Amino acid sequence: MAKEKSTKVTPDMTMYQVKKTNPVVRVLIYIGLIFWLFINLFPIYWMFTFSLKNNEEIFGENIIGLPKHWLWSNYAKAMGSGDMFNYFKNSIIVAVATIIITTIAALMATYAITRLSWKGSKLTNSFFMLGLTIPMHAAIIPIYIQLSRMHLLDSYIALIVPYSAFSLAMAILICTGFMVDIPKDLDEAAHIDGCGVWGIFFRIIVPLMRPALSTIGIYTFLQCWNELMFASIFNSKSTYKTLPSGIQELSGRYTTEWGPIGAALAVATFPTLIVYIFLSRKIQESFIAGAVKG
Repeated sequence: MAKEKSTKVTPDMTMYQVKKTNPVVRVLIYIGLIFWLFINLFPIYWMFTFSLKNNEEIFGENIIGLPKHWLWSNYAKAMGSGDMFNYFKNSIIVAVATIIITTIAALMATYAITRLSWKGSKLTNSFFMLGLTIPMHAAIIPIYIQLSRMHLLDSYIALIVPYSAFSLAMAILICTGFMVDIPKDLDEAAHIDGCGVWGIFFRIIVPLMRPALSTIGIYTFLQCWNELMFASIFNSKSTYKTLPSGIQELSGRYTTEWGPIGAALAVATFPTLIVYIFLSRKIQESFIAGAVKG
């Protein structure tokens, strides 16, 4: 008769089972999670209600509660008189162009570094990684001088090029974590079937890099959408201002009317929340895929 296998129960396993099955512990965990959810959602609630109030409610009568009079006209003032529609359009143009340039450049650079054999590939990768050590706003003066000499100030390019350059290092780092896990046997099989370097890149590598592309897109979008210093210094004309720098002009224009300022802040903030809600699962999958090796 075969001996039955005995499983040794460790103190850690016992503690985990108690935490998992004990109703009191579960209730406390749920209470803590609900409290943490409230802490994270309250600023969004406050900003939204702030954008629909008048000055009397904002500064004393009704600071936290729902608006007594829902002033949707604040959004009309912000988007119309405050020229927020133009700032919103400029932010979208800059963000989309930056994401496209950063993604294409990062994919091609990572492919050349990790999949092709040539001298200096490791040195090139180290050179790109140096970009992670340089603070973005430490280069304001040299970038401003170069843009001024090239007559590129007060244009979309004045923001798209610096944003893409400073996003490239992190994008390459993300792509490298994924691309090194793709078996090189796929490259050899595609090469035998007649694919060249570009064919392997577009038909094999790019489709397998979709989770990484989602992560790069979110990271680049958040970095350039919320950036203020470059947007304020490199673009002084209202025609090319983005949302962060445009809201500054709005605050000066409506010094006694804070409702439109709250509406402008809501317009600038909610797109980032919406993008993250729709792509959060892709981001989580990308982190999980990047963490599993072999």
